[in-house]
Amino acid sequence: MISGHTEQYRVMEEPARRPLIVVGMGGHGRVLMDIARVSQTYRLAAVLDDRFSGVELRGGLPYGPIATLKHFLADEPGMHVVIGIGDNRTRRAIVEMLALPESSYAVLVHPAAVVAEDAHIGLGAVVMPGAVIGPGAVVGAHAIINSGAVVEHDALVGPFAHISPNATMAGAASAEEGAHIGSGAVLIPRIRVGSWSVLGAGGVAVRDIPGGKTAVGVPARVVPPRLSVEKAL
Repeated sequence: MISGHTEQYRVMEEPARRPLIVVGMGGHGRVLMDIARVSQTYRLAAVLDDRFSGVELRGGLPYGPIATLKHFLADEPGMHVVIGIGDNRTRRAIVEMLALPESSYAVLVHPAAVVAEDAHIGLGAVVMPGAVIGPGAVVGAHAIINSGAVVEHDALVGPFAHISPNATMAGAASAEEGAHIGSGAVLIPRIRVGSWSVLGAGGVAVRDIPGGKTAVGVPARVVPPRLSVEKAL
């Protein structure tokens, strides 16, 4: 028996999780709802989608139309918002329509993602499970880094861009505003995909892709607009 020593233990309280509203209840929105449920930073407080005509409770969680957002924000100080819409242009349109202060938006990162200490993630951006964001990388506001995507060191993801599942951006590559990098696509180092362009699923970009274009294949080549929808995703 050890005498003369008394150790005191204090239970440390976990910091309170911040309330979060997910706007959008499609596939992408449901993924964000799941991330919020396992997040150590946020707790799911409400889901808003215009399929609802009024506020209703489901399992104790309020669901309602997007028009009720400002009422929720006024009722609970410290509420944050994330836009659960996968389409880049629609996500931007909703952000513009809501006209919220940028500080209202969350940065939602799944606990199973790996984010370098000096990477920067903009407000409203989301990072899915298994994603990797390397040192010096920059992810813009309201961008999506989807499941298993890799954004390597010093890469740039512009605002409202979407890096799809298992896509890879090598070191110092860039996907500018609104760009969509398809599932399993690859940007080799220092390659740029221009604003609102699409690199189709499985494509490999070995040269820059101008803004507003769609490129597919290995190596990726720009295709005429009439083929873009058929081949890109």
